[in-house]
Amino acid sequence: MYSEERLTLVKDSERLETLLKELPTEPGVYFMKDARDQILYIGKSKKLRNRVRSYFRDTHRHMPRTAIMVMQIADIEFIITDTEAEALALEANLIKQHQPHFNVLLKDDKKYPYLCITWSENYPRIFVTRKRRKNLKDRYYGPYVDAGLLRRTLSIAKRTFPLRQRPQPLFKDRPCLNYDIGRCPGVCQELISSEDYHKTVQRVAMVFQGRTNELENILTRQMEKAAEELRFEQAAQIRDQLQGLERLTAHQKVALPDDTVSRDAIALSSDDQFACIQLFQIRAGRLVGRLGFNADAQAGTPGEILQRVLEEHYSMVEAIEIPAEILVQHELPEADILAEYLTERRSRKVAIEVPQRQTKAELVEMVERNAQYELVRTQKVADRNAQAMQDLAEILDLPDQPKRIEGYDISHIQGSDAVASQVVFVDGMPAKQHYRHYKIKNPEVRSGRSDDFASMAEVIQRRFRRYATDPQKPRVGNPDWPDLVMIDGGKGQLSAVVEVLREMNLLQDLNVVSLAKKREEIFLPGESLPLSTEAEQPGVQLLRRLRDEAHRFAVSFHRKKRTDRMRRSRLSDIPGLGQHRQKELLAAFRSIDYIREASAEQLEQVPGIGPHMAQQIYEYFHPAASDDSPTAVNQTV
Repeated sequence: MYSEERLTLVKDSERLETLLKELPTEPGVYFMKDARDQILYIGKSKKLRNRVRSYFRDTHRHMPRTAIMVMQIADIEFIITDTEAEALALEANLIKQHQPHFNVLLKDDKKYPYLCITWSENYPRIFVTRKRRKNLKDRYYGPYVDAGLLRRTLSIAKRTFPLRQRPQPLFKDRPCLNYDIGRCPGVCQELISSEDYHKTVQRVAMVFQGRTNELENILTRQMEKAAEELRFEQAAQIRDQLQGLERLTAHQKVALPDDTVSRDAIALSSDDQFACIQLFQIRAGRLVGRLGFNADAQAGTPGEILQRVLEEHYSMVEAIEIPAEILVQHELPEADILAEYLTERRSRKVAIEVPQRQTKAELVEMVERNAQYELVRTQKVADRNAQAMQDLAEILDLPDQPKRIEGYDISHIQGSDAVASQVVFVDGMPAKQHYRHYKIKNPEVRSGRSDDFASMAEVIQRRFRRYATDPQKPRVGNPDWPDLVMIDGGKGQLSAVVEVLREMNLLQDLNVVSLAKKREEIFLPGESLPLSTEAEQPGVQLLRRLRDEAHRFAVSFHRKKRTDRMRRSRLSDIPGLGQHRQKELLAAFRSIDYIREASAEQLEQVPGIGPHMAQQIYEYFHPAASDDSPTAVNQTV
């Protein structure tokens, strides 16, 4: 581990030259590290020495983002590979593992949804989500630009194929109506084996992989075979599935001269700040997917951005989803390496080209027009937020626009399960990765006794105490330091917060306001009257959005905490049943009601619950059964 005083390479020319000479001219992956030994960037190259040396030559020509990174590089490490394709694969895996700051090109703003298939479960679920979880077995398709079309496609798929319709069973001992009408195969009661259900889900996955033609051929053969064997009911079911597939693909036609080739077309549109990328997936002459990505326009040239998007996208998909042809808007800096890597994964040739004329060029232009439309939408949202931040700065007489705003709220029911929320808006948009929950620890706040003022003061003290204990901790330019703190409440909550900040000697460094719900009034520290504002002002609306989000986040956490307590309170009364086995029971039966209805034999099947504990749990919920047991009778006699 290097110390913070270690010189960066641009300030230590002798060590820089030594490192560059030691680099091999073979293909591989290189690591850029800062003075704290943190990985800044992971890259690949055909010739490591040439690529790394280029970072330190003509630095004035670098993009701003690259120039900032070069100024921080204190060390360089590398791994040699046999081929460029191996270097690309290794780079993709290392980026997933370490997530270096300057490699994070795509913005995870949850703007576009994914379709998830939970292959990690015995009976996989299929649902739409805007959050990718780090489960290697689950499969995500997307992100899709048209959320409405995605949901309609999933709805038709669920009507076409018998699939699990609910995240949790409606009944414990019988299937619901979906089973009776043929929409579900009875997953909740395991009326279908996990292997057979996986086969059905794999067919649905083929739809989202763009393999509808292949699926239609499979179903047609199965229908004809069932008819030949006089299994007419099964043949009719497959016929209905084929008709459902026809409805799915009815509006997906794209005019191309060769509709037998699978191809992707990618293009971007950018300004000085944003880059909006669109990727069209065309299979058998049909547009089966329109994916959207957002990136930092300062991350590189258009070709470099497209290269990184393609690398990240294809590293996430299955080999069968890689097309034979990729049409790109700009020349990629390492198109040959990417093509070799994809060819190796697909086991068939993959061509990457920049079309110049005729139908393929028109297709790329169409993708670019869609990207331009998304860029205009993104710019409008950014302009609206910039206007709101400027208006808020004028209302509060701030020297600059508040880029990072934090909002706080308290939630409880008469003091029970008291919690607080911290939500963060960056550039006027929710930054959910910075959201935080707090459990109120004040012993004076308990069921039957609430104190919102003390609770709010406690949360603010916990949030900023590391700055109070370390006065040298940087604030200006620190992304963790807020430009504005908004308290949900009136003068009382604000006064409590001001007092605790004064005790920590932070009041002069923080801009703090409160927003009262009744009249949407803004209060400043030390002022008895609210500011004179209009409810429809952009700055006031921004504070209201922040307040509403803080309230939502606090209430949802309070409800979860209260529900968990109510669940645990019943099970905690059972002697010998610890927290771990309580969680196992709730995971198996989903609710206290189902645990109450379970027999001792069913309870015994739960991991960690033996015959004796199962009988004890059963007798807890059925005291009459305990009284009738032989032991109880003998004791009575």
